[in-house]
Amino acid sequence: MTDSIGVYSTAGEMLAALRQRRISSVELVEMHLNRIESCDGPLNAIPVRTADRAREAALIADAAMARGERGALLGLPITLKESTQTAGLPQSAGIVALKDYRPPLDGPVAASVLAAGACLLGKTNIPVALEDWQADSPVYGRTNNPWDLTRTPGGSTGGGAAALAAGMTPLEIGSDIGGSIRVPGAFCGVYGHRPSETAVPRAGAFPFADLANPGVVMGVQGPLARSALDLELLFDVVIGPVEGESVGWQLELPAARHERLGDFRVAVMPTMPWVRPSAEVHGKVEELSGVLGRAGAKVGEAMPVVDFEQYYLDYSALLGVITSQGKSRAEREDMARVMSGSGDAHMSAIAKGLTIDAAGFLGLLDRREMARQAWRTFFSDWDVLIGPITLDVAFTHQTGVDYQRTLPIDDQLVPYMLNIVYPMWAIFAGQPSTAFPAGLSNAGLPLGLQAIGSYLEDRTTLKFAQILEQEWHGFQVPPGY
Repeated sequence: MTDSIGVYSTAGEMLAALRQRRISSVELVEMHLNRIESCDGPLNAIPVRTADRAREAALIADAAMARGERGALLGLPITLKESTQTAGLPQSAGIVALKDYRPPLDGPVAASVLAAGACLLGKTNIPVALEDWQADSPVYGRTNNPWDLTRTPGGSTGGGAAALAAGMTPLEIGSDIGGSIRVPGAFCGVYGHRPSETAVPRAGAFPFADLANPGVVMGVQGPLARSALDLELLFDVVIGPVEGESVGWQLELPAARHERLGDFRVAVMPTMPWVRPSAEVHGKVEELSGVLGRAGAKVGEAMPVVDFEQYYLDYSALLGVITSQGKSRAEREDMARVMSGSGDAHMSAIAKGLTIDAAGFLGLLDRREMARQAWRTFFSDWDVLIGPITLDVAFTHQTGVDYQRTLPIDDQLVPYMLNIVYPMWAIFAGQPSTAFPAGLSNAGLPLGLQAIGSYLEDRTTLKFAQILEQEWHGFQVPPGY
């Protein structure tokens, strides 16, 4: 007897039902496999399916629970982003030359999830090299948004967000160096948490990036879910030191700063001078500010004291350094020539990063540390910073070169790459950021916002989102699902 547990139950509810023996892991896995079979055709969210593996894990989980064993995710179905290192399963990152690559070992995140007893349903779709806010690759094809099949689910964790919204998985692991957890969360109406940069091991998020490299900054791995409580549940499974560090230390994150909405000191991000979000996104920021004020919270417009434009350009240059490390010098120089002529400031800064020398790279890291100090000062006066995560609702599918694309924002077209402006605030300085649903647009599409917090105080932004889930907006099931 499943006791009303369905595909849209939260992960916490599913785990409670498993532990109380109101549903078996075998039943729960079959429920999700059937859901994938019936729903995923038009979506193409889970192109790598591991049904036999999930069924075997479910049998093992049921036997373990019958012996009285417990695990944080024991018996729970789950999906992983295709680019997550998982032994014996594809890890192409959407790159055709790597379509047959299968790593021999689990990366740290997959190892933690599987050790906690999760039953892996499959791996979710991504764009080529994880470099888009779509999930369209020559390896697996295009993923569509369950709210509107003509629109992107976001990227790069687009398949995972679509699978969550369509009830095909209760939990997903993504990665984020350009909004790749939080943008899909907003576009599909689910939750996503970008952890503090060192809270979750960063190895294994891309093919052959199997070992931690202290010079590779900004990129993180983190959870997506349909509930803010579920975000923290999965976050607690994957946090911890990188390989080799656990002999000397363990990560103990502080508790959330507050438990009541009215106790929070909430800064509101001002509109960036070079790109304004849509009126509906801006309206949601104002609506939430009103809710917070009426709850008794301190609310005011504020940002860390940094040069906004320099921060943006430094992030872009550092992104160029990190995302091009596998390319030859000649390839990077060719790319830089093309990007430099685009006329786009973001692309020109990336071009700078493609050919920067070691001294220039160290200079970027110095300015990053100054930015991190500015955030520390800022969060002595504020608890969270709220603002947009995307410029608007999910956009219709795009093709062509990134810097030649545009996005319709209200009555104007803006350069496609400006969608990075609001995600990058947390990324450059390694801050935690939780994306949460903010209701629907006039056209009935999900809108999302983000809450940025102080470094290693992930539980504060998670708690903030959990309270809003109860007192403002939460996940809504897409029509027809």
